[in-house]
Amino acid sequence: MNARMPEIPAGKVQSVPKSPSQSDIDAYGPVGRSEWMDVDWQKHLRWVKVEDRWMNVVDIGEGPILLFVHGLSGCWQNWLENIPHFARDHRVVGVDLPGFGESEMPEKKISISNYADTIDALLDVLQIDQPVRLVGNSMGGFIGAELAIKHPARLERLVLVAAAGLSVEYVRTQRHEGLRHRAENLAFFNIGWVASRSTMVVRRHRLRSALLMIVAARPDRLPPEITYELVKGSGKEGFSDALDALCTYPIRERLPEIECPTFIVWGDKDRLVPLKDASLFEELIDDSRKVIYKDTGHLTMLERPARFNRDVREFLQEEPDETAPTESGARTIAS
Repeated sequence: MNARMPEIPAGKVQSVPKSPSQSDIDAYGPVGRSEWMDVDWQKHLRWVKVEDRWMNVVDIGEGPILLFVHGLSGCWQNWLENIPHFARDHRVVGVDLPGFGESEMPEKKISISNYADTIDALLDVLQIDQPVRLVGNSMGGFIGAELAIKHPARLERLVLVAAAGLSVEYVRTQRHEGLRHRAENLAFFNIGWVASRSTMVVRRHRLRSALLMIVAARPDRLPPEITYELVKGSGKEGFSDALDALCTYPIRERLPEIECPTFIVWGDKDRLVPLKDASLFEELIDDSRKVIYKDTGHLTMLERPARFNRDVREFLQEEPDETAPTESGARTIAS
């Protein structure tokens, strides 16, 4: 089995990444040549047998465990702008969930609960016993929340990036206006299948903008290289079952059971998951706080990578029971 490698254009290698300037932190999208382009990913990709199925995993760096979990129609490459940054002082594990990326379809029915069990089993296979720090986007945040509830000893800290899960009641009862309608009919999920099989779509400016219009506030500002890596995760076998799982698994009443510190990150122009859900997560999870990025869509980690990396790092470095300063200006940022 051959795991797909990111396609990296030629360019000058920067051996020591520079600290981002304030203008870089405030920027939309990556600035300059991204660090991930100079990583030899083949050294860090591995196949792992989990619950009798092969999972594709990237495993890089040393230190506390930081686990990245992608969302619906995603893959581990959704975190390309973040993995090298945190791998400087963490052991970073990025997964292709079963049925997505290069991982096989699971033996069990796809569900949020079963995905949480799969992550638990993956950590066993990787011989990771200590609590981990988990960052999940969209469906990946939903899975992270379920893991925190079902397997609380597994998590030290949780980062929810535009997490799904709270609007499922609305989606189930009014699907013609909800996530299913958007996911099945708008550009990302339609053009994505074609784009995943041809570089032509992402190389053309207008097509690239149409492709990412549902998930990014300013798709024209994202470079074609990262767009190509994103859409390669589209058109996978697990999509339909995972979408059903998102729409049929309420978690609202159980969120107060989450005990680990939780950081909630959202974009104010998210077209997939309502902005109001950020406040609901903050209200329902006791030890939590949120940050809202202005002029940002569903993929904050790619749309505002420098800001996202800095904010998440600050959260991960906090001592237990330490809270952010009230005048930090971190609650609504990145104009």
